[in-house]
Amino acid sequence: MKTWYKATNVVLALLCVMYFITYVDRVNISTAASEIQKEFALSNTQLGLIFSAFAYPYLLFQVIGGWVGDRFGPRRTLFACGLIWASATALTGLAGGMVSLFLVRMLLGFGEGATFPTATRAMQYWTPSGKRGFAQGITHSFARLGNAVTPPLVALLVAAFTWRGSFVILGAVSLVWVIAWVWYFRDDPKDHSAITAEELASLPVPANKTRPVVPWGPLIKRMWPVTLTYFFYGWCLWLYLNWLPLFFKNTYSLDIKNSAIFASGVFFAGVVGDALGGVLSDTIYKRTGNVRFARLSVTVLGFVGALLSLVPIIWVHDITIVAICLSGGFFFAELVIGPMWAIPMDIAPKYSGTASGLMNTGSAFAAIVSPLAAGYVIDVTGNWYLPFLMLMGSLGLGAVTAFLMHPERPFDENA
Repeated sequence: MKTWYKATNVVLALLCVMYFITYVDRVNISTAASEIQKEFALSNTQLGLIFSAFAYPYLLFQVIGGWVGDRFGPRRTLFACGLIWASATALTGLAGGMVSLFLVRMLLGFGEGATFPTATRAMQYWTPSGKRGFAQGITHSFARLGNAVTPPLVALLVAAFTWRGSFVILGAVSLVWVIAWVWYFRDDPKDHSAITAEELASLPVPANKTRPVVPWGPLIKRMWPVTLTYFFYGWCLWLYLNWLPLFFKNTYSLDIKNSAIFASGVFFAGVVGDALGGVLSDTIYKRTGNVRFARLSVTVLGFVGALLSLVPIIWVHDITIVAICLSGGFFFAELVIGPMWAIPMDIAPKYSGTASGLMNTGSAFAAIVSPLAAGYVIDVTGNWYLPFLMLMGSLGLGAVTAFLMHPERPFDENA
């Protein structure tokens, strides 16, 4: 069956939609931030705290959520997660002040904390091993597509339904995905009524259905270089996601619609980077058979390319040139995604949900400190460029720590 509606393709499409929706629900607040900041009289530091609220439970549930995904399966785990994040998104529109807004954003982080590690677990047995980089790249490119369409989408929804109404509408859309997922997906591909023998032959054979006991100590020791490298990527990601619309709005005195358009253009560059990074990594792997070179070459290229792309904004502040530089920086940074999310599957396929959760704690921790640091620096200095200059240091460190990763060495839980 050579059609797009093969069961494996439908599952991948459902995961792509999930990544899209979860990032819309994460970054919608950055576009609505100017209205929220005005209504609740928030400083940039307080706004940075609101941005970071999502990340506290998100950090915690990277590991716990990955373990839950391994233990109870992606079908039930993502169903429960989806119900929580859909509710949290809708409840954001009912927030009455800084405290309640902080709490509902925390609830969103609680719901979304397990999603990506669990999605990796779903891909583990629904994706041929030679297409892991592609699967991670394409799903994350949909996340960046969510980034790209969110600023203009939310700006339009705010204009039509106020910022509160925009969150209620987006929460309802999330609920539709939750229903579709639990109806269609099965943890074991062979249990799916639409799966073909040809598809099953191309997929990894699932391990026995006994719930694995995670060897936490050895796995953490094995994954810490990956976690550290992903922290430096995460610093870049969360600075872009949280502050970019306000950067354009406040630096160039744009209204919410025009600042959303500029931010959207930058985020679209990430869509291309995400998809391309996974394809490049898989292509190198197929040609060389060297999984470490395939993952690290693209990862280091991403970090270094992003750093060099941002250098001109030190001297040139023309809005068009700055937008191009920021777009180039985000494009290269997103090349990192495909190979990085393939690494947990390369290292520890049996514990891929937990391993990817450990990796993503790096980005989750960055999601706490990056927006807070940016808000504080902006309040103290009044300089909206300084956070992006600080970002360059993070990118340089990420390029260095990438060489500590060894995806070519299979995880030995007895080591």
